[in-house]
Amino acid sequence: MRVPLSWLGEYVDLEPGTTADEVHAALVSVGLEEEDVHTFEISGPVVVGQVLEFEEEPQTNGKTIRWCQVRVAPEGQKAADGGPDVRGIVCGARNFLRGDKVVVTLPGSVLPGPFPIAARKTYGHVSDGMIASARELGLGDDHEGILRLTTLGLDPEVGTDAIALLGLDDTAVEVNVTPDRGYAFSIRGIAREYSHATGAAFRDPADAVTVHAAGAHAHGFSVTIDDRAPIRGRVGASVFVTRVVRDVDGTRPTPPWMVARLKLAGIRSISLIVDITNYVMLELGQPIHGYDLDALSGGIVVRRAHDGETLVTLDDQTRALHAEDLLITDESGAIGLAGVMGGASTEISPQTRNVLIEAANFDPVSIARTARRHKLPSEASKRFERGVDPRVAVAAAARVVQLLEQLAGGHADELGSLHDAAQQAEAIRLPEGYIQGLVGADFTDDEVRGALAEIGGTVTDGDGALLVVPPSWRPDLTDKSDLAEEVARIVGFDRIPSVLPVAPPGRGLTREQKLRRAVAQMLADNGSTEVLAFPFVSERENDLFGSPEAGGVPAVRLANALDATAPYLRTSLLPGLLEIAKRNLARGLVDLNVYELGTVFRPAGAVLGSETLPPGAVLPSDETLAGLNAGIPAQPRHLAGLVVGNAVPKEPGQAPVPAGLADALTMVRQTATAAGLAIEFVQSRHQALHPGRTAQLVALGGDGARTVVGYAGELLPALVEELDLPRVVAVFELDLDALIAVAPSDIVAGTIAGFPAATQDLSLVVPEEVHAGDVLRAVREGAGALLEDIRLVDDYRGAGIPAAHKSLTFALRFRADDRTLTAAEASEAKLAGAAVAADRFGAAIRE
Repeated sequence: MRVPLSWLGEYVDLEPGTTADEVHAALVSVGLEEEDVHTFEISGPVVVGQVLEFEEEPQTNGKTIRWCQVRVAPEGQKAADGGPDVRGIVCGARNFLRGDKVVVTLPGSVLPGPFPIAARKTYGHVSDGMIASARELGLGDDHEGILRLTTLGLDPEVGTDAIALLGLDDTAVEVNVTPDRGYAFSIRGIAREYSHATGAAFRDPADAVTVHAAGAHAHGFSVTIDDRAPIRGRVGASVFVTRVVRDVDGTRPTPPWMVARLKLAGIRSISLIVDITNYVMLELGQPIHGYDLDALSGGIVVRRAHDGETLVTLDDQTRALHAEDLLITDESGAIGLAGVMGGASTEISPQTRNVLIEAANFDPVSIARTARRHKLPSEASKRFERGVDPRVAVAAAARVVQLLEQLAGGHADELGSLHDAAQQAEAIRLPEGYIQGLVGADFTDDEVRGALAEIGGTVTDGDGALLVVPPSWRPDLTDKSDLAEEVARIVGFDRIPSVLPVAPPGRGLTREQKLRRAVAQMLADNGSTEVLAFPFVSERENDLFGSPEAGGVPAVRLANALDATAPYLRTSLLPGLLEIAKRNLARGLVDLNVYELGTVFRPAGAVLGSETLPPGAVLPSDETLAGLNAGIPAQPRHLAGLVVGNAVPKEPGQAPVPAGLADALTMVRQTATAAGLAIEFVQSRHQALHPGRTAQLVALGGDGARTVVGYAGELLPALVEELDLPRVVAVFELDLDALIAVAPSDIVAGTIAGFPAATQDLSLVVPEEVHAGDVLRAVREGAGALLEDIRLVDDYRGAGIPAAHKSLTFALRFRADDRTLTAAEASEAKLAGAAVAADRFGAAIRE
C-alpha cells in the first residue's frame, strides 16, 4: 500500500516537517512492514508560464515546430532561475493557444528519468527551457500535447511554482500489508495505525462524508441477491449499495491534485469518473464500481454463473465463466465479475451522463477463487480477498456522489438501493490475566481496556473476563489470542521482556537425530556439498526415479501447484539433484559432488484433500482427526548424492581423474561408516540407470540381517543426453530412516590388532551370469572368523578363460587376535572359502 503523506495528513495529525522515514518508523512499530519511498523525482525551477506568441516553422523533415515567446515571471522581474521574464522556447506540440498558461521547466530543472533541462540550440534557435506535457512531468501517459493549466480549471499567476501547484512535491511511503490486515489497504486504515503508533489525533474519513449527498434514503432501484450456490455456506454478497448521479460531465479533466495522489499510490489516471471511484477505494478501502446507467437493462441480480456463460470484461477479453463465479447481471446477462472486474457492455465512457454507483461487500473466499481462476488480480479483488469493512459501503458510495457533484457537475438522484445482511461480530471472551500470561508482560487493566478501545473494539465487563466486540473493519479478530496480540502491539512490543528460555534437563538429540547429523557431517568432511532442492516434480520424474522395490509408489498431486509443469510431491530426491546439477553446469561449475538429506512423500492410501476438511469453526472429533492423520502421506527421510565431472582436477604432474560410479559408492560407504554398519553392493537394475552399472544397496545388520535400503548407478546415456548433462553422471539414493533402523544402538570402536596380517589372493573362474557379490559372500562365509577383509580386485574375461566364463580375483586379509597366523592356516581358510563358492556356483580356482 502506497500512502501519499499529504493525503495521510488529512486524517491524522502530522507534525510539520515529518519525513517519510519517520512515518515508516511509526508504522513499523505497530507491526506493518516498511517497503519503499516514492516521489515524482522532479526538481525545479519548474514554473507556470504564459504563451505570449508563437510562429509556425515548417522543417525539411516534414515536421512543423513552434518558436514560442513565453513569460515565466511577472513582467520586469527575474525568473526562478535568475534569467529574464520572457523566454524563447522551441515546442513540437501544437495543442495550445496564445494566452494559455502552461508548465515551463527552466534550465537547471530535472524531470523524471532523470532528464535534465538546459538551454540548447535546436531547429535554428536557442530553446531556453521546455514546455512540459503531463507525461514528461510524471503525471500520466498523455504525450500528445503539452499540459494546459487553463483546461484544468487553473489560473495561477505567472511564475508560480508548478511543482507545488500540481502536487508534485508530495511523497508516498509504501508498506507491506499482510493478508490478515486488509483494513490497512486504505488511507483510512493507515491513518488509524499511525494514530495508534504516535498518539496523533485521527479523523475517520467515513464520518466526514456528507451521507445525505448521495440520498441516505435512496430507493427504487431493483437489486436481488440470488446466491443458490454459496461457498462453504457463505452468501456471496452481504451488503449491496447503489446510488445514482445524473448529468455528469465525463469529459472534464481530473484535477491535478487527484492525479498526483493516484500516481503516487500506484494507480494511473484514466478518466474523471473512474479516477473518482479509484480515489475513494484508496481513501476508504471500499472498492467501488461505476456503471453507465443508460447502458443497463432493468435492475441488478447478483448470482452465480450458468453453465456455458461468458463475459467480455473491461480488458476486452471474453472469459468462460465457472459455476462458482459470482456475477453482477441485468436483463441482458452478465455485466461484471463481482469484486474482480466489470464488463465492457456497461463501461463508463466520456459520453456517460448518468452513473450508477455500486459499493458492495463480497465473500473473500468467492472473490479469491474467481480472481485466481481467471488469472485476473485487481485492486478491488486484492481488498475483498482480505476483508472489507461492511459498514463503510454507504459512506463510500456517498463520497463518490459528493466528488461527482463537486468535480463532474452531476447531481444526486433519489434512485438507489440498500441491501444489508452483514452479521454483527460476536463478543470475544477475554479472561482476566490471559494476556499477561500469554505475552509475558505486565499490562494494567487500564492499558488493556484502552488498547482494545483504541482499535475500535467495544469493551464490557463479564464474569471474570472482558467481553470484546471487534470493530467491523477487523474480521481477523476472532479469538482471545488475537486480542492479546493487539494489546501487545498497541501498548508496545518493547514491553515484552527478552528472556532466554532454559533448556529442560535430561533431554538432547534423539538417536535418529544424532545419526542423521553424523551422516551429513561425514559427507561434508569428505568433500561433498549439501544442497536443498524444491520438493515439486513432474509425474514423469517420479516414474523415472521411484524405487523399483516400491512397486510403483503413488504420488501426491497438489491442488494448487506453484508450477503447472511440476504438480507432484517428490517420491525421490534425484530429480531435484539433477536440476541443481544442470543449473550449476550452465554456470560453469563442471565438477560437482553434492548430496541432499530430505523427505519424500509416499502415500499408502487416500490422501487428505480440501473436500475432507471439517468446517473451520467446528471442533473436530477424535474420529475425524484420526481420519485426517491417516490421509497424511508417509514422509521418510532419504539421502541422495550425485557426482559429475572430475573427482581429481588436472594439476601440474597430475592428470584429471574422472568421477564415476566408484565415487558414488564411496559416498555410500561413508554414510554406512557414520551409521556404524556395513553395506554391500549387489548388481541390480533400475529404469533410469545403466543396466551394467547399477547396484542395489544392502545394509548388513549386526544380527546378519540384510535390508535393501536403496540403489546407486550411472544414469542411462539416453537420459543423460535428454537432460543435456555430461556423459557420466553417477548417483545414489537410500532410505536413511531404514538404514538408521538397522544401525547398531551404540557404535563401539574395534580393538587394535596386535598381530600381523596374512594376505593372499584367490582367483575363481565362474559363469558370466554369476554375480561377483554372491561369490564374495560365499568365500567370506567359507573362510570363517580368520578372514578380516575381502575385496574384489579384478574381473577378467578373455584368453585362457572358457567361453561364457569370467575370472574374479579377490584380495583376502587374514588375522588372529591371539597369535601370528602361519601361511598354512591362511591357505586353509582361503581354500575353505573357495570350496563354498565351488559348491554354490561351480567356481574353479584359476591355475
